[in-house]
Order: sequence, then structure tokens, then C-alpha cells
Amino acid sequence: MADSAFPGAGWHATDVEDVFRRLDSSPQGLSSQEAAERLARYGPNRLPEARTRGPLIRFLSQFHNVLIYVLVAAAAVTALLGHWVDAGVILGVVVINAFIGFVQEGKAEDALKAIRRMLTPHAMVLRDGRQVAISAEALVPGDVVLLQSGDKVPADLRLFRVKGLQIQEAALTGESIAVEKTTAPVPAHAVLGDRLCMAYSGTLVTHGQGAGVVVATGAQTELGHISSLVSETEAVTTPLLRQMAQFGRWLTAAILGIAAVTFAFGVLVRDYAAAEMFLAAVSLAVAAIPEGLPAIMTITLAIGVQRMARRNAIIRRLPAVETLGAVTVICSDKTGTLTRNEMTVR
Repeated sequence: MADSAFPGAGWHATDVEDVFRRLDSSPQGLSSQEAAERLARYGPNRLPEARTRGPLIRFLSQFHNVLIYVLVAAAAVTALLGHWVDAGVILGVVVINAFIGFVQEGKAEDALKAIRRMLTPHAMVLRDGRQVAISAEALVPGDVVLLQSGDKVPADLRLFRVKGLQIQEAALTGESIAVEKTTAPVPAHAVLGDRLCMAYSGTLVTHGQGAGVVVATGAQTELGHISSLVSETEAVTTPLLRQMAQFGRWLTAAILGIAAVTFAFGVLVRDYAAAEMFLAAVSLAVAAIPEGLPAIMTITLAIGVQRMARRNAIIRRLPAVETLGAVTVICSDKTGTLTRNEMTVR
């Protein structure tokens, strides 16, 4: 029974009799008691929650920018000098900039959850020798699932009975033509699209009928592997962010250097009062900071995100728009990735 917890158990290369033996099941399905025990052991048949940042973390991350640090420092110094209106304007720009980025990225975070909707909500199974409809989340390894035209496969199945069964696997393999299924095992080295005795979670039955035994559920399915790859993708700093960070460091160093030279020149050469020259140097530094630059950049990127959203392209991070704008060639599978291979009526 331990094999059912692992996706690489070679079910496609195993005879049906051996599959049932390894899963401690039969063509008549499981009993309700056995199914309950396995559900407690292996967990529900659903993909794990994608790791997403909470609203507070997502909002605070909008301030993680060298220019924003400079603006906040400038606002603090301006307030200490008693220029409350100027300080309020600078802080207002910072908050508006953060709010725009927060809202846009909040919408994009839902994109990772879209893959969950590929799982069918119900499944027809054999329990206690009877045909019953249950929630797809209640499926466990060893369950016998009945398939017919129009169904979405609720878990990874090893087929043991087919009648003209054809399954559309474009979401996994990119193959636009439905695959006719069989029950005979295939070589162990067969790729996903050549495993004719398997039915994979999230694929669509387009013709015929069939029955299969569940060999993998939840994150252990092929669909679960895709979800894991998407959710575990590491964030990469875009060229725009790197350039803005470098510009911010250069600007900060230049402003501080000029302010220091101004202060030293006034005190040491012109013999002005130190307090007076300090205020002059601080005022010069605040005036040299481009308060509107972060907001302009964020608004421009947000407009790009909205335009792409109208074309059904979801951007998770605002700076990615600039990176996409520099792309000249995209190498990608078409069916199931760029297109859905589904007929729609408008």
C-alpha cells in the first residue's frame, strides 16, 4: 500500500492485477470504513494551498525600494524642519505608490489558485460494492472511479476497463487530439503522453466510458506537480528593479555628497553658522529628491498590467511588465498553454 503515496511507482507499466494487489483493492472498490482510514492516512484529494503573502506583507513590500527609503527619510527631515505641507505631500506620494502596487498585485495573486478549478468537484465511485457520487476531495488511493463522456478525471487513475474511452490531455501534454485509452501496460520509460493505460487528474473525457483505480491524489498527481512548480518558483529581480535600485544608490550618494560639500563650504570657507548651513544642506537634499519618480513608474506599470489583463494575461508582479516588454521570442507549447483547445460560444 505504501506505493500509492508516491507518484513514481510505475503504475503505467504494471499489470492490472498487480496494481490492485499493491493498492490492497479490487474492481469492486473499497469499503466505506477502509476509505475513511485511507483518507485519514493520505489526506484529502486537493492541491496544497499555494504559499502567498498576506495583505500586510504584500503592502509593506511596496516600500522595499531604495528611492522609497530616501523619500521617507526626506519626509521625516522635512517634518522636523516644520514644513508639514511638504512632508505630507511626500508621504502622500509614497502611500499612493504603495497602494497602487498593493491593489494590482493582490489581483494577480489569485492566478495561482486558478489551477485548482481544474479538479472536478464530484466523482462517481464504487463504495461497498455500490455506485455512489462523492466529493472528489474524498477520493483515496485504491478507490475505483467510473468515467464517462464529459467527466473531468478527479485523480490519477490506472485504467482497468475501457469502452471507446478517449481523453483530452492538452492541459498536461499539449496534444490537441484526444487520446484513445487502453488497459494494457506500457513500457516503464514511456513519457506522459504515451501512457495509454493512465487517466490523469484534470484531463477531460471526450468519448466513451471507462473505469480506473486511483493511484495518486492531491499533490502526488501530475497536476499536483505542475501546481508545486508554479507555487515554488523563486522571485527573480527584474532588470527594471535592478536599475532603479542602482539609480537610487547613486542618487543617494550624490545628494549626501553635495549636501556635505555645501555644509562644509558654508561653515569652513564662508564662516556661516553651522545651524544655518545644516538647514540649507538639508533643504538642498530634499529638493534634489525626485518624489514623483516611484509613483510615475508604478502607475505606468499598472497601466501595462491592466492592458494585459484585458487580453487575459495575468501579471503577478508589476515590474514583470517591463521584462515582458523586452521579450522578442517566446518558446512555448501552444495547446493547453497559450490556447485551451475548447469550443466556446459567445
